[in-house]
Amino acid sequence: MAVCEYGPRRDAGSATKDGMTDEERRLTAVRRYAVLDAPADPVFDKIASLAARVFAAPMAMVAIVDSDRVWCKAAYGLGDVGELSRAPDAWPLAAAHEGPQVVPDIRADAGPVAGFRVPAQLGVRFCAAAAITTPDGHQLGSVTVFDTVPRRPADDQLAALQELAALAMDELELRRAALHTVAAERERRADAERLARTLQRTLLPPALPTVPGLDTAAAYHPASVDEIGGDFYDLFPLDDGRWAFFLGDVCGKGADAAALTSLTRYTLRAAAIYDPDPRTALANLDTVLKGEFQGDFHRFCTAVFGVLDADADGSFTVTLAGGGHPPALAVRADGTVEPVSTAGGQLIGLLPEPQFVQARTRLAPGDALLLYTDGLIEARTANGQMLGEEGLARHLSAHTPRGADHLLATVHKLFTDLGTGVSDDTALLALSVPPRRTPPSAQENR
Repeated sequence: MAVCEYGPRRDAGSATKDGMTDEERRLTAVRRYAVLDAPADPVFDKIASLAARVFAAPMAMVAIVDSDRVWCKAAYGLGDVGELSRAPDAWPLAAAHEGPQVVPDIRADAGPVAGFRVPAQLGVRFCAAAAITTPDGHQLGSVTVFDTVPRRPADDQLAALQELAALAMDELELRRAALHTVAAERERRADAERLARTLQRTLLPPALPTVPGLDTAAAYHPASVDEIGGDFYDLFPLDDGRWAFFLGDVCGKGADAAALTSLTRYTLRAAAIYDPDPRTALANLDTVLKGEFQGDFHRFCTAVFGVLDADADGSFTVTLAGGGHPPALAVRADGTVEPVSTAGGQLIGLLPEPQFVQARTRLAPGDALLLYTDGLIEARTANGQMLGEEGLARHLSAHTPRGADHLLATVHKLFTDLGTGVSDDTALLALSVPPRRTPPSAQENR
C-alpha cells in the first residue's frame, strides 16, 4: 500500500497539564463533533467534489481521523472506499506547519511517513491536504486531493483547498451548536424558514419568456420541502436582440442561502445590462459577493452564464462562461451527448483573483442544451455510487431526448429512479432548437 504523508511526526504520547496526551485530547474533540459514521451529507460531498474540481484531480475526500482508522465523511472518485487504514505510529496531521501539506510524488518521498495508507489499486502518486482544525487547535482530519501522477499545485489551488477545509470546519461548528440549542432555536428557525419561503418566490422566474426559434423549459427539484436551498436560473432578453441565461448554486441552505441567491440573480441581470460578456458578468458577481460578505464566513457560488445569438439558418451560437460549475451538456439531434466544458473556471466569491473559463457551441435544429446544478450528478445510485457527469451523459444518450420538454422529462424520470439517492436541491434549464420540418413529397401532395 502507498502511504500518504502529511508532514513530520509529532510525539502524540506526551501528557499535558490535564493528564491527557495530545492524541487523547484530539480524539475527545473528534467525539465532541459527533461526525464519525454519520450518514452521507450533501454539504461535505460538495466540498469533496469542489476540491477535486479546483485541482482538476480525479480523487478527493473529506476525512476524519479516528484512533485506528481514517473515516471518509465524503469521497469523490474513490469508488467504494469508505475508510482508510491509519499508519500505526502516525500523528494524524502535521501541526508544526502552516498551510496545506503537499507530497508531490509519494514514491520519491524519502522522509519519515505519517498519516494514512491509500489502497495501492488507486494508483496515487500525489496528494495535498488541508487540515480541518477546531477553534481550539485540534486537527480533526483533512480535505485531501489525490492524483495518479506527480505534480506541483499552484498557490491559488492550495489557497482554495485551505478555504474548503475552513468551510468544512465551519459546517461542523454549526452542526455541533445545533445539537445543543435545538429546543431554544426551534421558534427562531421557524421564523427564519417563513422568511426563506418568502424569499424563495424571488429566486426563480415564475415562467420563462418566449424566445423566437427556441424551445425552453426549466425545473427545480427540492431535496426537502422543509428547507430552502440556493439553486437558481434565469433567461432574459438583451438590448441587442440576443438572449442571456444563467444557472447556478450558492453555498448553504435556509434564509441566508435564499438571500444570497436573490442577490446573485439580480446582480447577474444587472451586470448583463452593462456588459453581457459572460466572463465579465461572472467577474462582476465575484466583486459584489466579496463586497457584501466579508469576515470569517465566506459566501460563494458556482454558476454558468451564457448568451444566445440566433443565426440566419435557424441555429443558435451559444457562448458560455463557467465559475466552478459542472459542464453543460449538448444533446445533439443524432442522440450523442457532448459536454460543453468550462473546466478551470473557479468558484465565485471565494478566491482573491478567480479565473472564469469561456466556451462556445452551436445548437443546430434538433439540438438541445441542458444546464444543471450538482445536486443531480452528486445523487447516489442504487449501489451507493454518485451518478457523476458520465452517468448523466450515459442516461441521456440511452433515452435520446427530443426537445426541451422531453429533455426535462427524461431527467425527471432519472430523479424517480434515483429516489432517496437525491439528497440535494437541483435546478435544471433546457434549451432546444426545434428540428426542421421535412416538406411533404410530391407524391404525398397528389
